[in-house]
This record gives sequence, structure tokens and C-alpha cells, in this order.
Amino acid sequence: MTGAKTAVEWLASVAPDPDACRFEWERNPMGVALLPAGKVWDVLILPGQLGYPTLDVLSRVLDQPGPVLVDFGDARMGFFVPPGTAARWLGTGVRTAGRGTWIVVPYPGRSTGGVRWLIPPDGSGTLTDPALLELAMHEAAAGLATEERGGSGDRDGFGAG
Repeated sequence: MTGAKTAVEWLASVAPDPDACRFEWERNPMGVALLPAGKVWDVLILPGQLGYPTLDVLSRVLDQPGPVLVDFGDARMGFFVPPGTAARWLGTGVRTAGRGTWIVVPYPGRSTGGVRWLIPPDGSGTLTDPALLELAMHEAAAGLATEERGGSGDRDGFGAG
């Protein structure tokens, strides 16, 4: 449970009063805290239908992507990226949470009824590189477009790719 404790400390460090945040968070029956983005991390929020394939691509190229949240019903996924990313993000269809915004964050290692970790933080500060995330999103979107057209991914339709 040391990893969860470290993750809790890392996440709570962004709160205006980290000790009070941790105290409330650990006792909150909902198991969630409202934390400010933009200090240690920003969050890029993708629609679930793009988020899952994007995470699949990232998982093939990275040993350990940064933390990833998913909301109740898997409608949206939040990828933790370096602070400042939200202010510079230009992609359409992606919501951002950066300086001046707050997000609901579940307690690591505890099951909640809503937002949950797909990849929990380990406390080390690992974040997903936004350039890699963007490339993974492009690859995932291309795969989705191919599926929607009913293709198998072959460019010429003869299996010669």
C-alpha cells in the first residue's frame, strides 16, 4: 500500500491545504476529492470512444503512461499531462483542465461508484507526453475511421496494405 500512499501524497500536494485534503479524502465515503489542475499536471479529456483506442496505442509504445481517469459510464477519459499543456492545446473535440480549473479525483486504490483510475498514479510524477498522446490519438482516430468505413485496414482492398 506504500504506492497508494505515495500517490495520495502526490495528488494531494496540489490542494490549497494538502493535509486537510488528505484527511477529508481518506474519510470521504465517496472516495473523491476536488483538486486543482495546472500546478503539477493538466488533464486532457477525450471522448471514451477515442480514449480507449488512444490508450491502447500508448500502452504499446510506453512502458508506463501517466495516470488516466475514466468517468462513470466510460463516456470520457482524462490523461494526466504536464502543466501548461491545456493552455497550448489546439485539438478539437478534446476538453482541457489546466490552471484555474478543478477536477474530481478518486482516491488511488479505492473503488468508487463514479470516476475511477484506469492507470492510477504511482506517486513518481510520471505524466503522459502530450506529443506522444497526440500521435496516439491520430493513430486511434485513423483506426476508428477505417472501422467506420467497414475496411480491414488494407489500403487497396487486396490485402497488400
